[in-house]
Amino acid sequence: MQQLVECVPNFSEGRDAAVYNEIADAIRSVRTVNVLDVSADPDHNRTVVTFIGKPADVEEAAFRGISKAAERINLDYHEGEHPRIGATDVCPFIPIRGVTIEECVAMANRLAQRVGEELGIAVYLYGNAATSPEREKLSNIRKGQYELWKAEVETNPARQPDFGPAKAQTWGATVIGVRPFLIAYNLYLSTNDVEIADKISKAIRFSSGGLRYVQAKGFLVEGQAQVSMNLTNFEKTAVYRVQEMVRREAVHYGLTITKAELVGMIPQKALMDSAKYYLQLDDLADEQILEYRLHQEQDDEDPTPYPFLEAVASNRPTPGGGSVAALAGALAASLAHMVAGLTIDRKKYAEVQEAVTAVQEEAAALCQQLTDAINEDAAAFDAVMAAFRSKDLPEHEKEAQIQQATIGAGEVPLHVARLSYRAAQLAAELAKVGNINAVTDATAGVLLAHAAVETAALNVKINATNIANKQLAASWQEELSTLQQDTADLVQAIKVVAQERGGFA
Repeated sequence: MQQLVECVPNFSEGRDAAVYNEIADAIRSVRTVNVLDVSADPDHNRTVVTFIGKPADVEEAAFRGISKAAERINLDYHEGEHPRIGATDVCPFIPIRGVTIEECVAMANRLAQRVGEELGIAVYLYGNAATSPEREKLSNIRKGQYELWKAEVETNPARQPDFGPAKAQTWGATVIGVRPFLIAYNLYLSTNDVEIADKISKAIRFSSGGLRYVQAKGFLVEGQAQVSMNLTNFEKTAVYRVQEMVRREAVHYGLTITKAELVGMIPQKALMDSAKYYLQLDDLADEQILEYRLHQEQDDEDPTPYPFLEAVASNRPTPGGGSVAALAGALAASLAHMVAGLTIDRKKYAEVQEAVTAVQEEAAALCQQLTDAINEDAAAFDAVMAAFRSKDLPEHEKEAQIQQATIGAGEVPLHVARLSYRAAQLAAELAKVGNINAVTDATAGVLLAHAAVETAALNVKINATNIANKQLAASWQEELSTLQQDTADLVQAIKVVAQERGGFA
């Protein structure tokens, strides 16, 4: 299962297309992330970029976007309807698939430290990443906006950033954090009286006694009063419920809702819930939706990885044994994940729920790391070949490049061996305590991980013979010896467990 994290940074520029497109392009420069949406609002003078990808790639793309925003946006000259404290005003991470809140918090901390140290930007952590209860809410950090922050940051201890200098800069401060999926949703009223929008916002937002997962504020946008909202948990406070409450409040003032506006992305479930409500299709099943059925059919297609098998079978040197070792390790982790899933929420295994849930989360992370290593191993080998083919370098520089590439080609399979041994440990644990009907699947995970360790070890050893740093080569050999022996011991032990729990000789 591929890990996916969403990032939705808000940049304090929504009028100059050249600027916000440069920022979006900086994010796109990390080719492996997918920019889903770029929403610019000239009245708010703010652009929201939504992108998604693997955790490390999203982290890098966020850094590049923040860097470009600091370069191109001067808060001393910024005006707009929306509150802001920095060029990159807020940068939240949202776990989407195969990633925990805790992993996203670690991402937020790494990014915050890097932004503070490398870019000299004051960074505050909020949401699930907050370092104190007072900083959990974005509004608390952004109180007084850029102007008050600029006046106080160097003298007020409460303004001390979590990372970066406590110094007023024209790019302001950046707030980085972790939060659940948020829907940015605006409703326009049939008036230009922004005070009414403010009154309705006060009635519906949680902080003033309204709906639990609603933040709201009134604005004047393009001559119309707007109720601007963040819906922080659409499953507990549905979009249609918010819509109807705003509608009732508007009627009280003799007004109507003239249009709705979505900023960024929205989960399909939020729209389906609204459709069921308004059409009174309370019993509508997902299987009755054409697109859902088509998606299910696609999911049921043959999962055989023919392209990879064909690539391995070709006469090209990559992908080769190292990539296959990584795949074997990833399969071992996948089996551990599956067995954990067959154990969780089963009454018979209630005593091991917490432990098995932790194993499943770690197995998902291992699977992704090992899957990434399939291409990393091929790239490392290609780098060695490229170093040997280089013609324009002096001999000593060419040799240095070859050595560096060869070390890289050894480090990748060593990393695979470490990860695969850990996958073996997780599978072995599940073979002992997991669903007894899947004990052979867990055991198969251990055997696959053993194959991955042994295969990766071959690649490490062949590269060790070609590096000049004999001390490094010796350390590789020593670590491999331990990994191989420990995995072999695990295989023997787990075969006994499989026989006992499986009831076969």
